Amino acid sequence: MVLLSFILSLFFTTETTSVVRWNTGIEHDFGTMPQGRPRAFTFRYSNTGTEPITIETVRTTCGCTAARWTETPVEPGAEGEVTLEYDAYKQGAFTKKVKVFFYQQKKAEVLTIFGEVE
Repeated sequence: MVLLSFILSLFFTTETTSVVRWNTGIEHDFGTMPQGRPRAFTFRYSNTGTEPITIETVRTTCGCTAARWTETPVEPGAEGEVTLEYDAYKQGAFTKKVKVFFYQQKKAEVLTIFGEVE
């Protein structure tokens, strides 16, 4: 019975809960932007867990969005950052979702930026 429970636990593990609190929220509206004038926004997060956390990678959906982030471990109670920059090359409305992968979490955190380029 113990062996069966162990084997089942390998297939039905529960997903790790988030240890990240986004202090600036998970969305940012750039509003109206002039074409060709990039803008950046820094999302700030806190480590609400009991162990240090580290971002493994940040994945953008296209070359129009660049990402920089805190690469060192963030201690419990401390803050880290993810900065997203939109190039504003193309006119029109935009919405970009960016996935942030932490080493300690199975599911990515999703940040969203949006606005309109004139």
